[in-house]
Amino acid sequence: MNTKTLISGLLGGVCYFLLGWLIYGILLKDAMDSSMGTATGVMRSETDMLLWAIALGNIATGLGMAYILGNWAGVTSWMGGAKAAATVGALFSIGYDLIMYATSNMMELNGIFMDIPISIFMSASAGAVIGWWLGRS
Repeated sequence: MNTKTLISGLLGGVCYFLLGWLIYGILLKDAMDSSMGTATGVMRSETDMLLWAIALGNIATGLGMAYILGNWAGVTSWMGGAKAAATVGALFSIGYDLIMYATSNMMELNGIFMDIPISIFMSASAGAVIGWWLGRS
């Protein structure tokens, strides 16, 4: 992974982290909480969440997206990054959410219908940042 991809991935990871905190942690917290399935004891309380693990997970996601956009898709603009990342984010989110819905009681169907567009928006935003950085000369 070259330096440009690495930096764009870190920036994308920060974007994922901040948007996740804003959307899931603040704006739609109650809505997402109300769409939890019948599984109990699954979610950690706010005070027990492991921010270091959330941060590393978001950075890994940003690096993965930067690798896809930079090395496979050849993205060099913020708009190209937004479009490509929205597509990748949609496919991964739909796949993950439907498999989790089919195999667990962690989320109700209405939660999936909220999570997929949120994931697409977050991926498009991170992809725009990644594409912008990759397009810098």
